Amino acid sequence: MLICFLTLVALIPTSSSINPGVKVRLTEKGLEYGRVLGMAALQQKLKSIDIPNFSGKKRVRPVGKVRYSFSNIRILNVGLPRSSVTLVPGTGVRMRITNAFINLRGNWRVKFFRWIRKSGSVSLNVNGLTISTSIGIRSDAMGRPEVSSVNCAARVGSARVKFHGGGSWLYNLFRKFISRALRKAMEKKICPLVSKAVSGLNPELKTLNVVAKVDKHAEIEYSLVSSPTISKPAIELNLKGEFYNIRNHQEPPFAAAAFSLPQQNNKMLYIGISAFTANSAAFVYNRAGVLRLYITDDMIPKSSPVRLSTRTFGFFIPEIAKRFPGLMMKLLVKAEKNPITTFEPNNMTIQATAAVTAYAIQPNRRLSPLFVLHLDTSVTANMVVSGMKLVGKVGLNKMSLTLDRSYVGQFQVRLLDNILPLLTKMVVIPIVNAQLAKGFPLPALGKMRLQNTQLRIMKDFLMIGTDVQFKI
Repeated sequence: MLICFLTLVALIPTSSSINPGVKVRLTEKGLEYGRVLGMAALQQKLKSIDIPNFSGKKRVRPVGKVRYSFSNIRILNVGLPRSSVTLVPGTGVRMRITNAFINLRGNWRVKFFRWIRKSGSVSLNVNGLTISTSIGIRSDAMGRPEVSSVNCAARVGSARVKFHGGGSWLYNLFRKFISRALRKAMEKKICPLVSKAVSGLNPELKTLNVVAKVDKHAEIEYSLVSSPTISKPAIELNLKGEFYNIRNHQEPPFAAAAFSLPQQNNKMLYIGISAFTANSAAFVYNRAGVLRLYITDDMIPKSSPVRLSTRTFGFFIPEIAKRFPGLMMKLLVKAEKNPITTFEPNNMTIQATAAVTAYAIQPNRRLSPLFVLHLDTSVTANMVVSGMKLVGKVGLNKMSLTLDRSYVGQFQVRLLDNILPLLTKMVVIPIVNAQLAKGFPLPALGKMRLQNTQLRIMKDFLMIGTDVQFKI
């Protein structure tokens, strides 16, 4: 609901000049969905109003003093036909309900002339009910968000009472008095219930994934880095959107660049994920030693004529077959620096620089180095939203090789221009894609689901446009 998105405000620092890695925008369409959910929840709360039994005495002409009592008053129906939730630029949220009504029924009892007793039922109709409140947001002692209703006001336009049963003519003589008492009782009850309904969101807000675990190596932080921008058409939240090592938070040697979401409102929610977020992930995984891989022959499909052996490589570099005949080989692929992700319209590219060390496996399992290559690789990435995660898949775009060191004499690197890209496609890319298919969590609440999702690659960021659904 609307409040669920706004509660991120509670986690912001007092001031900050940090650019966000992720932006979230809630549009008027999302605001309207929040209003519908909020009214349904409030309607249920109003149905639970407990009207206490009350009694008293009243002098009524011509019968004199009358003792009366009302009991078992229960709500039959609540209607909230008109409601609005508006954004107050630079301030917050205002909720207003007008022309609401509540239908009740209960029992009455009367005693007069000391010995005459009468009883029956009573129908009560509360009309023209107006409720107005603002939403307050703060952090609790643990730094988690809390919401509350502030400046609540409730006014009952009219309360009509109709008595049924013997002696009801007597009660009808002081109907105005009872209506006034009922109206005041209802007005006192409504604002505490509104406050309870708003506070009832807090358990749900505890599920906000301010820090979301990705895997055993990394987590992503979605805390706010600045105050939200509240305008008439939308609320925009600036989130940190940074990957961290799960055991040691260390800032990368680069900062997020500023970016802006386009003014679109067809979806309830827009999420912008910048290149900074992707590059912070590369920084974390590279420092954790994840971006290295040993390739052995058993990882190559059996149907491939290319084998990881000195016989195959000896065909291109004869000195390998001469010095190490009939041996299997092993390749160590290791990132030399952090891969860099760039976003251009409709295109996401990752540039990776790696060193490939080739070994011959001796009969005693000792590794004999053959050569070291320097690889500059470009891959194209395709991203999709799956559930509440962003998942990806890459494909090799191009690769260039240079010889860094040789232990088998000089040779022409271009002779390996076909075999290295082939091995990359057969082994490395599938392994990378298996990891990317696991995805990483998007900012969300526990019961939030995305629907009708669209994804676009923009200049410097990826944008997700989506509708949302909350399971109540």
